[in-house]
Amino acid sequence: MPSAQDAPVTLAEIARIAGVGRAAVSNWRRRHDSFPVRIGGTDASPHFSLAEVEEWLRANDKLKEGGGRELLWPRLEAAGPRDETGLAIAAAGRRMSGRTDRAREHGLSPQALELVDEAALLGATEGAKEVFDFLLQRWLDTHVRQISATPPQLASLIAETALHGVNRFDEPLTVLDPACGTGHLLAAAADAAPGQAVLAGCDRDPVLAALAQARLSFPAGRTGLGPVDVRSGDSLLDDPHSGLRADVVVCNPPFNERDWGYEDLATDPRWAHGLPPRTEPELAWVQHALARLRPGGTAVLLLPPAVASRRAGRRIRGALLRSAQLRAVIALPAGTAPPHSVSLHLWVLKAEAGPVGDPVLLVDATSARRSAAGKEAGPPDWERLRDLVGTACATIGDPDAELPEHAARVALIDLLDEEVDLTPGRYVTSGCPADPLDLDVSWTEFDRLVRSLAASGRALRGLALAGEADRDGATSVGDLARAGALTLRGGQQPREGSVLKDAPDAGAVAFLTVPDLLLDGTPSAWLDRADAPVVAEPGDIVVAGVDRAFQVWIQQHEPLALGPQLYALRATPDLLDADFLAGCLRAPANKRQAGTHASSSSRVDVRRLHVLQLPLEDQRRYSAAFRKVQDLRSLLGRVEDLGSGLVRDLSDSLASGRLAAEC
Repeated sequence: MPSAQDAPVTLAEIARIAGVGRAAVSNWRRRHDSFPVRIGGTDASPHFSLAEVEEWLRANDKLKEGGGRELLWPRLEAAGPRDETGLAIAAAGRRMSGRTDRAREHGLSPQALELVDEAALLGATEGAKEVFDFLLQRWLDTHVRQISATPPQLASLIAETALHGVNRFDEPLTVLDPACGTGHLLAAAADAAPGQAVLAGCDRDPVLAALAQARLSFPAGRTGLGPVDVRSGDSLLDDPHSGLRADVVVCNPPFNERDWGYEDLATDPRWAHGLPPRTEPELAWVQHALARLRPGGTAVLLLPPAVASRRAGRRIRGALLRSAQLRAVIALPAGTAPPHSVSLHLWVLKAEAGPVGDPVLLVDATSARRSAAGKEAGPPDWERLRDLVGTACATIGDPDAELPEHAARVALIDLLDEEVDLTPGRYVTSGCPADPLDLDVSWTEFDRLVRSLAASGRALRGLALAGEADRDGATSVGDLARAGALTLRGGQQPREGSVLKDAPDAGAVAFLTVPDLLLDGTPSAWLDRADAPVVAEPGDIVVAGVDRAFQVWIQQHEPLALGPQLYALRATPDLLDADFLAGCLRAPANKRQAGTHASSSSRVDVRRLHVLQLPLEDQRRYSAAFRKVQDLRSLLGRVEDLGSGLVRDLSDSLASGRLAAEC
């Protein structure tokens, strides 16, 4: 394999190349005098020459099989800025797919061209698509703050929803994405199409357009590879596909853009439902999608929830309803795509107007989330979500079809008021119990929890006051760390590009951040173990050092990588009991005295948290009491969750007449 220019690599990158943990690499560095010397970085994060590392790994038989991709990526990353590396990956993809275009490679540097050659050779031995997908994902991870890609599961859901409305299969379907990015939606639509698809896309960023064109040049399991036409341009201001009429339009347009061409497009013929206000760019994309559909075509767009209710857009929403081209609005659970804290909406539109006065399908799928310990809901439950959306959308056009729970057909007269608010949650009631047995099961569990709660209260009621609080008998976490009674490590932001959003490979650890705690407490990403700066092992105490997300728990079962403002404490067993330490730390008064308001977000200085000074035997007695307090806390939470569900189900069932009002 030809050699490219050298590049600096970190210990974590060396670990990935060798297929081992970071600790193993640190151990090699200590034990082997021949290990390459540091060429840069810091003592905490040293950098090494990739060429020297590769030579050493090969000489010591420590290079993992199939590690060519890991060796190639650092060179690509060091070859130039974002655009240079992106265009090099696109050129490599074109070569590996057999669609070489030398004219498009003229702008690349000699170093980048050398790496393109190397990637093409690597693809011949390790799999062309596998190598390209690896490089593209690494590039997207590295520039995740600049580029927002549609997650694969959401892309599949959007594609499947759009294809529900397709009723002709006599010739290849034409699929258009006018803001395609790197082609996630087009690839999903091509995979979901029943036959060969003609793919057309456009993106304002020429690098993203080039990557999408290369990505879509691979068959990817489809029944034949159809034509692919991805162009660079602004679909609203100067659409390169202005003459195209598609069967399907899928789009995740840019959100909240004010400079979308309002002044230049005032008389554009696409605005059949009215000129979108300057503050409503998403409604410009909606009308653009309709204008690019052929008769009978379907469009599905991912939009922020405010588009359904903002006052400035009510006139256009009303026109879309009157024309019967807007067929459905689907509210998705939070966490399906960035911004993860928002419940995004899918709008389903048809090119041809439906019957005058047809109701609109509104689906509130926000409850389609997995359960999370101590929380009402966790991340999206994709299987449940796809089933709900698919079942609901299959009823579009059939007013007699039975709707699933969380879906409703809403008459235009109920929507065309002063606000024209299309938010599904306003019209779709929560599902009532499908079977009276569900209520019986809930009541049985409720009774059991209440009995456990009473028993827990009786056990704690026997605790007697021991006197005034002993301030002199307390010490701080900082002092305990200095004395060796515990170790304290603060979480860190991992290096750019190392965070994994998709299902992890073996050896990856969940990566928890403060925003995750504020959302639902479930980690939303993963890290390779070698890339995790701080990992809380089972038995470690984790502290969130932010006032509004302050929590203390003992990590159970699996290791957990910690982000900034999260701390891992490990008690020295001969000196400190872990349950006792955790119980002292989570005391509300302790948090208040250690808090600081030096910034807009109040933080808790973990080193200032107080811990009682007691002999180990006394600590263990306190530990038993602290565990009972935690049991009480857990029971209260479960009673609250179950009780809230019972109140909701009982209220809905009574209001719908499904329960007799006799008790």
